[in-house]
Amino acid sequence: HEALMALLRDLSPGEWQQPTACTGWTVRDVAAHLLGDDIGKLSAARDGYRAGWFEVNHWEELVVAINTANEQWVRAFNRISPQLLCEFLDSTGPQVEDYFATLDPHAMGGSVDWAGPEPAPVWLDLAREYTERWHHQQHIRDGVGKAGMTEPRYLHPILDTFLRALPHTFRTVNAEPGTLIHFQVTGPAGGDWFLLREPMQWQLYATTDRQPTTMVTVDEESTWRLLTRGIDREMVKAKLRVVGDEAMGFHLLNAVSIIA
Repeated sequence: HEALMALLRDLSPGEWQQPTACTGWTVRDVAAHLLGDDIGKLSAARDGYRAGWFEVNHWEELVVAINTANEQWVRAFNRISPQLLCEFLDSTGPQVEDYFATLDPHAMGGSVDWAGPEPAPVWLDLAREYTERWHHQQHIRDGVGKAGMTEPRYLHPILDTFLRALPHTFRTVNAEPGTLIHFQVTGPAGGDWFLLREPMQWQLYATTDRQPTTMVTVDEESTWRLLTRGIDREMVKAKLRVVGDEAMGFHLLNAVSIIA
């Protein structure tokens, strides 16, 4: 929160109007969207206010509904000045942090949609909230040419959260039980993740003694931009190094860790 506020308060009037990777949105629009995230979380989760929720039956409906709601919110905030937007964010941000601090991270909560339809632990939903705010702040930083928050203490948790989409991404990939894919993300914030085919599903592990049947290597920036649909997949494909089953390794390109 502190980094976001320092970033926004340092922007010139022209920088607020710079385009971002979010198609059709300026820096100011992305900031308004972040305010919407805060207000939505406080209203629905903290205060139990459910008006305006929508019923959906499948992923495509969810994407359309969320995108429509986001566009309506951003358009409605066109009359709000950057100064007032900062004041609102400076109020809601600490309230969201205080609310998150009241939660039991080990309790079970709702699903994290891009990780699958099953109930997920609260810590994963909190991690998703972190990724939402981090990657939109990156959009702002990219838009105004400011350095990103890519130090390992910020980016490694992002990668670790985003890659939890892999079991869901690979759910339709048939493989013999025991098949193991080693994903190696290079760079200071990178690491190793292991996707194992078990009898009924794929499961992600941080470590394993097994020998991988396929190894996929990609750099950290390409990874997070791929998983947030912020880079052309063909550009990432050109950077991927796959040893073993190429079709299985390149299936990483289908992964997405946002609702899009």
